[in-house]
Amino acid sequence: MKKIASLSVLALLGALTACGGGEAEAGGPVTLRMTTWSSNPAHVELFNGIAADYRKTNPDVTVTFEALPLENYTTTVTTQIAGGNPPDIAWILEAAAPDFVASGALTPLDESIENAADLSPAATALWRQDGKLMGYPFSTSPFGVFVNTDLLKQAGQTLPTGDRWTWENAVAAASATAAKTGKQGLVVRDFDYKDWTNLATVFRGWGAEAWSADGKTCGFDQQPMIDAMTFLHKAIFTGKALPAPGVAADFFAGESAMTIAQISRASLLKEAKFGWDLVPLPAGPSGEYSVIGQGGLGVLKKGEHAAAAADFVKFFTSPPNSAKLAQFFPPPRQSQLTADTLAKANPLLKPEQLQDVVIDGIDGGVVKPSHTGNAEISQAVRSALDPLWKPGADVPGVLRGVCTAINPLLAK
Repeated sequence: MKKIASLSVLALLGALTACGGGEAEAGGPVTLRMTTWSSNPAHVELFNGIAADYRKTNPDVTVTFEALPLENYTTTVTTQIAGGNPPDIAWILEAAAPDFVASGALTPLDESIENAADLSPAATALWRQDGKLMGYPFSTSPFGVFVNTDLLKQAGQTLPTGDRWTWENAVAAASATAAKTGKQGLVVRDFDYKDWTNLATVFRGWGAEAWSADGKTCGFDQQPMIDAMTFLHKAIFTGKALPAPGVAADFFAGESAMTIAQISRASLLKEAKFGWDLVPLPAGPSGEYSVIGQGGLGVLKKGEHAAAAADFVKFFTSPPNSAKLAQFFPPPRQSQLTADTLAKANPLLKPEQLQDVVIDGIDGGVVKPSHTGNAEISQAVRSALDPLWKPGADVPGVLRGVCTAINPLLAK
């Protein structure tokens, strides 16, 4: 597994393009397999419902959804590909999108998307090659901050609003609440000192970037990143506003005051025993900003049933089903990005929350860091950042070390 994980995703996908797989002979029942990263029961129920609707007019086609752990999701999918067992459809995370799109392993979806002119150009930019749509970003979801208002009240804190909603004030409230209640303060969900890309929800408040827009120049040793990571390090080890390494806390179980997450997590609050709110990311020294996570659907060209898979994607992404998916996954369809439309699919969220976090966030947001050769680069960043996660770390020195580690990879 370690050997496969260290290989280039692009190389594995290229190998799939060159050999193996292919469309099965027509006729007879077809079973399509789509890999996903979510085993959330509400997500599974929705996916299965769409598949059941599809089968009403396509009785010979069965669609199964294979949920894989998020931490090793892309590695597992590419391992399946390398082993000659590719899924027919893959949920592709934004970090791996450049590799999948550039690989030649995906079937263009331009003919498989209804009313493609409705798609937001900004939302589809990462998924296009030579003008062709290689993946459909069915989930284009900005990050926001879920707040346990009861826990803040218990600690004598109030949620800063308006111009006072800044990183400095958010961390101060999180630190005070943690100290007073014995719970945790702010959790960057799915970071866990492993997936550093989720820290983009913090460091972009300082105008910091992992690398330049052309992907060739490391940004970790630049002053905006040094300032952001210095702030974050102090918040963890001095202010105790964030859980320390090795400490787990689940906001949705009432274990922290705040968490950075997307609206797909809101379903976990359906039976919450505490009051909560959802607000945009705090403003940083560089001003207000938004960070977007994307999930795209890709049809593997050498999958066993590529044509049938493309037809199911057409159904899955149709305007009516896109509206259903909007309950968890904000769509790239411009006509559906209204507070009223999203509110119908998201009864747990208020229209103003959807406007402030989702609609405004998509309008001005930037997708999480991604790069060709992403698996190798991300692992190198993660390893080089490890010395940062201890008291007294030399923040500028560690960040210079990150650039030393990834500069050869960025130059490829």
